[in-house]
This record gives sequence, structure tokens and C-alpha cells, in this order.
Amino acid sequence: MRSGPGSRLRFGFSLHHFLALSVDTLQFLLFLYIQQLNKVSLRTSLIGEEWPSPRHRSQSPDLTEKSSCHNKNWNDYSHQAFVCDHLSDLLELLVDPEQLTASFHSTHSSLVSREAVVALSFLIEGTVSGARKIYPLYELALWQPLHAESGFSKTSKAFSFYKLEAWLRASLTGNPFGISACLKSGKKLAWAHQVEGTTKRAKIACNTHVAPKMHRLVVMSQVYKQTLAKSSDTLVGAHVKIHRCNETFVYLLSPLRSVTIEKCRNSTFILGPVQTALHLHSCDNVKVIAVCHRLSISSTTGCIFHILTPTRPLILSGNQRVTFAPFHTHYPMLEDHMARTGLATVPNYWDNPMIVCRDNSSTSVFRLLAPCEFYVFIIPFEMEGDTTEIPGGLPSAYQKALGQREKKIQTWQKTVKEARLTKDQRKQFQVLVENKFYEWLINTGHRQQLDSLVPPAAGSKQAAG
Repeated sequence: MRSGPGSRLRFGFSLHHFLALSVDTLQFLLFLYIQQLNKVSLRTSLIGEEWPSPRHRSQSPDLTEKSSCHNKNWNDYSHQAFVCDHLSDLLELLVDPEQLTASFHSTHSSLVSREAVVALSFLIEGTVSGARKIYPLYELALWQPLHAESGFSKTSKAFSFYKLEAWLRASLTGNPFGISACLKSGKKLAWAHQVEGTTKRAKIACNTHVAPKMHRLVVMSQVYKQTLAKSSDTLVGAHVKIHRCNETFVYLLSPLRSVTIEKCRNSTFILGPVQTALHLHSCDNVKVIAVCHRLSISSTTGCIFHILTPTRPLILSGNQRVTFAPFHTHYPMLEDHMARTGLATVPNYWDNPMIVCRDNSSTSVFRLLAPCEFYVFIIPFEMEGDTTEIPGGLPSAYQKALGQREKKIQTWQKTVKEARLTKDQRKQFQVLVENKFYEWLINTGHRQQLDSLVPPAAGSKQAAG
């Protein structure tokens, strides 16, 4: 599929007032092409080499060996190597077909339009002489002092394919604000303690002290069997990446830019408002509680989402036993944080997910939590702020279920009071109730969460620090 410069691909459909949405064709082609980054082939897994081999090998073959990170989504060196290996193909995808040969390859005289370079800015941005300010690729390529290197001609209003490719190859470098760089040279954060008896080491790092506003990043990996709670300036407006956490409770009570949770197990994540996207991939038995602009999930099993969102949750491929439920908690600064991220209580589409990729299965991918299974979630930390209840309240069916449960508790208390137990009987009865409660904590796994909480005074400090 090829398209001329400046053309636009339009998708029209009914959405409330029949809004027509569109996406730039050239950027869309780039988006589709880079999905090959995660393409898995049998030949690759057997002999460890890329197949089919790209026409142009990277000039930096050691790029993919520089990082110990084996997750391609997290490995910036892998991303750089992919772009270098496929740079000619990427450029040929963007140029006018008239600039290519009959076999759709470039020639020494091929030209690349300004619109194509604007589209390529979707993937590439940069700086001048190591300055901190970041510019999109097209601004750098059109900058007068760089015309000779980028190949821009004022006469043709286009770029020389040959010079543009050579300039990009010579200038491309690893993302200094990416995940790999953050883990390698970012500021290490002592937010988690190391658990005895395990070889896994918790890794938490950030680049917020050096990165521009839109590139602030916090990375958390391998937090194990503990409760981690933070409300910090480090988190405000940051992209948060969480990876391989297990049997952990994580409270990030600050306004966040985006959150990605990958390969986590048996954990609960309570998040401050997420301004853009919250994405989960390859997670098992994870509970997420959040207000977010967009939720998307892929390859998850047995996960529960208590969310408030103005857009329909996206169910991508590979999900099993997904449960959606209404947002059911609050903390004192929540409504202030929602205002800072532009999120409100209406509309709320938590119960209307969209299945984007339907797997070949007769069973339903998701369900809505039954009201009889619903409980509110209490955040056990003291903070300053004005929010005292769940923003937007609860759907009537869930509020009714809570009311009925409260009536049962009141009836039980009345029955105990009317039993007129002696002092010794009350003590004996209290022991029985506490033993049953203890059994329930163990059977439900809640004991670990309570045991990992620090004393209230220190806990307040941890949440606010």
C-alpha cells in the first residue's frame, strides 16, 4: 500500500454527533511497519538471526548487545537497530511512487517530500549539538544550517533521498530519555526494599531530574512481596513503566502522564489519574484501580479493572477472564489531581469495553463484576486534601449492594448486643471472631497486604514523600 505525499486516510463512522475522524496516511503506514519490531519467526527462535534479512544491515551491529533488557518494548537499543536496519524501507514507504523504480526501490535521484519528513517525525526527533531542547525531525531537517547535510533543496522543496538517508544514519543515536538509558544511568530511587530469600532485585529509576517535561520517566522493575506507596513530585506528569512485579501492592498517588504495566503477577496497582493511556500486557491475576483517559489490555489473564474513563476500554488480543468494575476508592488529593489531568467523572464508559481483536473462542472474554461481589477499597494512608468520597459516586446497583451489606452488619451487631453476654462470654466470642477473621485474611491473601504496611505515622510519610 503506497500513497502520495500529503494524502489522508479517513475513517468515518457514527460517534454521538457523527464526528469524522482521520489519521495521516503516511504516519499510519509507519505505525503498521514498525509492528514488525515484535514479529516472531520460527527461524529466529531456532538459530537466533533475523529472517528475512533486511537489505541494509545496521552500521552499528553491537546496538542490540548493549542492553541487558530482553524486553523488546523496553529496549531502546533494539528500537534504534530496527530503524537503522530498515531505514531505506521506511523512506521508500513514504516517497511518491513516481520517485521509485518499477520494483519500488529508490534511485540516486529520488526525492523525499516535506510531508514525508513530517510523517517520519512520528518516529524520530532530536537535538542540536547536544542541547536539552528536543525538536521534531522535520524542524531539524528544514533548519537552514543543516540543508547541505539533510539534502533539502529550496528549488524542488524536497529532500534528496540519498543525502537524507546518509544524514539520518550518521546522526541516529540511542534515546537518551528512553527506558534503557533510564535504567542504566538514571537516578536510582530507594522506594522499595530488597526481600530476603530472593535473587530478584527491585530496580526503580527515573530521569525526571534531566529530562524535558514530555519525556519524564519512572521505571519500576521486579518489586516483590511488598507494599510501595508514593505521592511525589517525581511522579507528577511522568510516564511510568512497571515490569515484572509479583505479589506486590503499589500505590502511585500523583497525577501521571501514562502508565504501562507488563508481565506482572498477583499484584494490585492503585494509580493517580492517568492523563493519556493506561496499558497492560501479559499480566496475570492483577487488579488495577485508576481514573484514566484510555485503558487498553492485551494478553492478560484473570485481571480486574476498577476504572473511571471517558473512553471505551480496548480489549486487544490474547485476553482471558477479564473483569470490569466501577472505580471504588478515593484519596484526599484525587479530585485536584483529576483537574490537573483534565479528567472528569462524566462520561464514564467503564462498563462498555470494545473488543478490538476477537480471538477464536466461544467463551466471553470479559464480564462485569456482580454487585454482590463488590466492596469499596480504602487507601490506608493519610494525606492533605479535600476529596472525601468516590468521585461521581457509584452506580445504583452497586450502591444498593453496599447498603444491603451494611444492614446485615447492623442486624448482626444488634443480635450480639441483645444476647446479653457475660464478660467472659464476650471475650470468648471476640476470640472466635478474630480467629475467623484471621482465617479469612489468609484465605483471601489480604494478610500479606496488611503485614507489608508500615505503622500509620511512617506510612503517611511514605505516601507523601
